[in-house]
Amino acid sequence: MTIFKIKPRGHDMYSWASDLYPICRSITGQGVRKTLSYIKELIPDITIHEVPSGKKVFDWTVPEEWFIYDAWIEDDNGKKIVDFKNNNLHLVGYSIPIDATLSLEKLQNHLYSLPDQPNAIPYVTSYYKKDWGFCLSHNQRESLKNGNYKVHINSELKKGFLNYGEVYIKGRSKKEVFLSTYICHPSMANNELSGPVVTTALVQWLKASLDLNYSYRIVFIPETIGSITYLSKNYKKLKSNVIAGYDLAYSYMPSRDGNTMSDKAALHCLTHLAKDFKQYSWLDRGSDERQYCAPGIDMPIASIMRTKYGEYPEYHTSLDNMSFISPDGLNGALNIISHAIGCIENNLFPKALILGEPQLGKRGLYPDTSIKGSAKDTDIMMNILTYADGKRDLIDISNILGVPLWEVKKIVDLLQENKLISV
Repeated sequence: MTIFKIKPRGHDMYSWASDLYPICRSITGQGVRKTLSYIKELIPDITIHEVPSGKKVFDWTVPEEWFIYDAWIEDDNGKKIVDFKNNNLHLVGYSIPIDATLSLEKLQNHLYSLPDQPNAIPYVTSYYKKDWGFCLSHNQRESLKNGNYKVHINSELKKGFLNYGEVYIKGRSKKEVFLSTYICHPSMANNELSGPVVTTALVQWLKASLDLNYSYRIVFIPETIGSITYLSKNYKKLKSNVIAGYDLAYSYMPSRDGNTMSDKAALHCLTHLAKDFKQYSWLDRGSDERQYCAPGIDMPIASIMRTKYGEYPEYHTSLDNMSFISPDGLNGALNIISHAIGCIENNLFPKALILGEPQLGKRGLYPDTSIKGSAKDTDIMMNILTYADGKRDLIDISNILGVPLWEVKKIVDLLQENKLISV
């Protein structure tokens, strides 16, 4: 099965991201449900699950659901100087309600800004400690004058649900490739929306592909608590069935093992398609790979990222806006992950069927007249045959040859048609 080719979808993905960008998402709540509803329009057979607040999930507990309606700070002239409706990053995530008048001195204890990025609004949360706060640019914070400020947050924390989406695509085998992306950040483009929109396009591509070798399970979840919740319900089944997978957010983060099929496929594709990619170690982990590869879970999950979280100055700020991503960048990410999946789908252990070197000429696979340089085009074929011992897989052989697997696979198909190898 060869499924490497994928139609460029950059403008579609950018349009989806633009629609989703204004939604105020968190680890629970209406923003997550709105996002999943939007994705369901694009992937109708996605199943949206709900897990009630208070549910014990491993060492954690599903938190109360956060509802946010309005939030602002008003100066003593009645002017709103910070307004959640203008930018949802202005409010600390999971802020509790408040309606009070405070002096600037007391208000400062609940303000967050970045002195080294004075024009950026930071992204701040307080999920598991009941608190409140506002975020603003450091320039604006420095301009605040002494006086009283009216603070208003209209929010609720109450029993509700944690929601996530799941898609299952059946292949010939019950063995699965697992893909995960998160949907819990508010208005940030690269850190949040590049993952879900690329994953959505990838699901559409997989569903249109015929005769998949493996089955595919794809989840759209809140980060950390979502993956922990999902694993608490499904990890035994996943451990039995998942042979490879990725956490999607051109950087590469290995699995904890570091030598799974996921790792090999990702590195192979990045080496050939994004030669300037950055490689990290497991010690640099920071997202849901922590949960999928945790001791006792031990799933073969690596990460492929356009840019690693925390490694660019726009990370977790208002500067990570729609101008920070592009259709070309989204296409690049989709191209890498689709090729990695193609490598997994087509990875096999070729074995030569002829003792000794086969006579290629009588099969029309070798030049009739042997002169210097005439066999150059057949060198790769001969090299494939010499390594086709049934012990090396196609990724390993392609790496030895320094040739992309998707090119090697064409020749393997030809050798198979001529009954020179079995797979």
